[in-house]
Amino acid sequence: MSSLSLFFYHLKTITLVLFTLMLLEIIVLIRSVMGLSPKSDKRLITTNQYLKLIEEKNPTTRYSRRLRTDQPQPAECAVCLSEFKEEEEIRRLQCVHTFHKDCLDRWLQQCSATCPLCRTKVLPDEVVASYLRMQDQVEYDGSDEEVIFLLSALHGTNFSRFF
Repeated sequence: MSSLSLFFYHLKTITLVLFTLMLLEIIVLIRSVMGLSPKSDKRLITTNQYLKLIEEKNPTTRYSRRLRTDQPQPAECAVCLSEFKEEEEIRRLQCVHTFHKDCLDRWLQQCSATCPLCRTKVLPDEVVASYLRMQDQVEYDGSDEEVIFLLSALHGTNFSRFF
């Protein structure tokens, strides 16, 4: 008798999970058909487009010791803390801070597109927001694994007493 009640309990749980997933899929379908998805009117920016915008605003140059004759101390990248070497690719921001191109590009992709030293904006907020939305979509691939995990976590709690 207990195995029969356990069977029905699991059947009820599976039915609840499937019903919830079906409801979520219907909501997503309705939102996509009616155009109610959040921020659907704004264009998303890919990583390549984002890096091209950075390059347009702050072009890459090659480091030369002749550029730094006015300062006696060695020039270094504030991101990786290593000295610039002759002919390395560098990027000088509008705030006049200079970094290795790769170091700065990585920084700008991970942070809010500001100078690592003075926090001056490198790109407009709309561009950064569009890029971050694209990154959020890439991180969430639309699979239902997270929902299934959440529902399975609720399975062992007092969630079942509501149904």
